[in-house]
Amino acid sequence: MSKARLWLFLPRLFLPGLAVLVLCAAAGFGFTGVIHAAPQSAPPSASRAGISPAQPAPAVTSQAQLVRQGKLIFDDTPRYAAPWTGNVLACTDCHRLSGTVPYATPLTATASRYPRFSQRAGHVVTLEQRIQECFVRSENGKPLPANSPQMNALVAYLHSISASPDKSKPAEYLPLVALPALTGDPARGKDLYIAQCAACHQANGEGRPLAYPPVWGPTSYNDGAGMSHNAKFAAWIQYNMPIQRPNTLTAQQAWDIAAYVNSQPRPKFNEAYKTY
Repeated sequence: MSKARLWLFLPRLFLPGLAVLVLCAAAGFGFTGVIHAAPQSAPPSASRAGISPAQPAPAVTSQAQLVRQGKLIFDDTPRYAAPWTGNVLACTDCHRLSGTVPYATPLTATASRYPRFSQRAGHVVTLEQRIQECFVRSENGKPLPANSPQMNALVAYLHSISASPDKSKPAEYLPLVALPALTGDPARGKDLYIAQCAACHQANGEGRPLAYPPVWGPTSYNDGAGMSHNAKFAAWIQYNMPIQRPNTLTAQQAWDIAAYVNSQPRPKFNEAYKTY
């Protein structure tokens, strides 16, 4: 995994500092709206999101502006939805390039599919509830309030990239392509991880700030997240990693890496949110 894979995280690399000012100015929502970029050195707090959980939604001048705000939250979730995140992962770390890459859990046919029945929840869920599930599991945080400015912006963004599901286009319709049901070997996976993954994600799995996400440890996804299931994670790995050579690992190698990564320490899912 060479420096070439930095392109995957360009939205996050260029958000801090001047680039955010330029982006916000171009988007036309200045610095008093839903989201503000805090100084890069600021500690995690509600001020990083520019709005407290109890603050009412400010007026939005246009749907296009709301969509742009949603994309910023999607691309740098810990910065723009800080009160509800519990790690340093952004939505785009799993849903690559703002949810638009085929076979990388794309969201280009998601909004039009909700409300829908959730096997995990055991009942019909709305798009907002599905987003809340991501926050309590993959983000290891708290449910994003359904009527918060951040939720409204994320929903608007997902609608902006969504179309009716087209089963003739599996890359758009299927979030992942299932691999053969295999058994991963963590020992083999460790060797593969060191050879194929550690250059970017580090030998200890902590990643690199603003560039390569942590794949285990206290700032990664918890053991209730979708990626904590080896079958799902292996499918994601095979079609997306290494970033400059996707789909070069065998199914068995992907299973082995998934088994190794998911055998490492990570946060426990908060059972108080088991309905999500």
